[in-house]
Amino acid sequence: MPGPIFPGPGTAERHDHHQCQPGTGDDEDEDRAGMSEGFDRLWAELQPLGRNRTTGGYRRFSWGEADADVRAWFTDAAAARGLTVETDRNGNLWAWWGDPGPDAVVTGSHLDSVPDGGAFDGPLGVVSALAAVDELKRRGVRPDRPFAVTVFVEEEGARFGVPCLGSRLLTGAITAERALGLTDADGVTWERAMEQAGHDPARIGADPDLLGRIGVFIELHVEQGTALIHTDSAVGVAGSVWPHGRWRMDFTGQGDHAGTTRLADRKDPMLPFAQTVLAARAAAKAHDAVATIGKVHVAPNGTNAIPSRVRTWLDARAPDEATLRAVVDHVDAAARSAAAAHDVFHARYEESYTPVVDLDAALRDRVASVIGTADRPVPVLPTGAGHDAGVLASSVPTAMVFVRNPTGISHAPQEFARPDDCHQGVTALADVLADLLAEGRRGAETPGAAGRG
Repeated sequence: MPGPIFPGPGTAERHDHHQCQPGTGDDEDEDRAGMSEGFDRLWAELQPLGRNRTTGGYRRFSWGEADADVRAWFTDAAAARGLTVETDRNGNLWAWWGDPGPDAVVTGSHLDSVPDGGAFDGPLGVVSALAAVDELKRRGVRPDRPFAVTVFVEEEGARFGVPCLGSRLLTGAITAERALGLTDADGVTWERAMEQAGHDPARIGADPDLLGRIGVFIELHVEQGTALIHTDSAVGVAGSVWPHGRWRMDFTGQGDHAGTTRLADRKDPMLPFAQTVLAARAAAKAHDAVATIGKVHVAPNGTNAIPSRVRTWLDARAPDEATLRAVVDHVDAAARSAAAAHDVFHARYEESYTPVVDLDAALRDRVASVIGTADRPVPVLPTGAGHDAGVLASSVPTAMVFVRNPTGISHAPQEFARPDDCHQGVTALADVLADLLAEGRRGAETPGAAGRG
């Protein structure tokens, strides 16, 4: 039968499979081949689910049909490995190796996507976690601590607008009341969507008992940039997560006829919106940050009608919180000025905000020491992307492992990771997990114990 498909950096292009690093003996070669085949098999099972055949991207939105498919896939794959799967009150999935308990080592990521997103953002971490379980069992590892693989719901925020919603609910970073009222583009609430998917929304909210089980969290993720390309490294470790947020802006004018309304008489919200897009670019450039306006809703959205309202979203990120606030304030001031000049009403709403996250230094250094060598230390990278690990970091020690992306592109079909780099990522993750699982229950040297003091 044909080998598994790794979506390449285009909708048609495919990369040849690269050989893994040579082993030191026949047994090691066989073990490495077994791990590679296990990962490839899991990847081949998952990659068709939720894929848009026209664009080559993925449309896996929380509580939709594709989401149900990938959740079922994970449940089956975990059960096939002897893991016990449970769904928490917020819809996150947990696959336990042995009995759940305190001071657990947890790894995983997410399976949802942005509209027409890439194959690797999120799923690489989940598939690698399951493949790492296979690798640990192949090595004869018997965990001395509870262990789980997790899948967080609505990490991208693509359907309901708030990223990392599953981990935010778990930690109490967002209230149940606000989450229940979130709506998608069709006006369907989180509460209703959860019900339609067969879950009870009345139970959602902070879960201190479950959160208290987590001793340490490790998230493997495809790199969403080019740092590992420039360092010629297959894997890296995250040092910090930039502060970031999403702000909704509404420009409200007067809908009217495109042919009979004089320019001087118009209250066209599209004009201040357009000026705001340019202002966002200028503000980001001036402050050495990033800002994006990539989503817009126009009402009534007619070719021959002057818009009555333009609703858009600003995504902004910066190395520190003061810079981020300066960018947002710059954009907001420009939007208000442009709106006033065109006799249009402007309003801004903060939908989500995540402060700067410095991942646990002791755990980061430990992960780096396990993965790297004295001759070739592993790169430690900052990241401008938000992750569930960043949300959990305020409650439990967390670390992230990045796998090289040769295109440097993410949130698009061209997102990619070569098979041999994926395999090295699994090996690195398994090494880290084996090191953590060997500690036994909470002890003096556990990162979990140190991080909670």
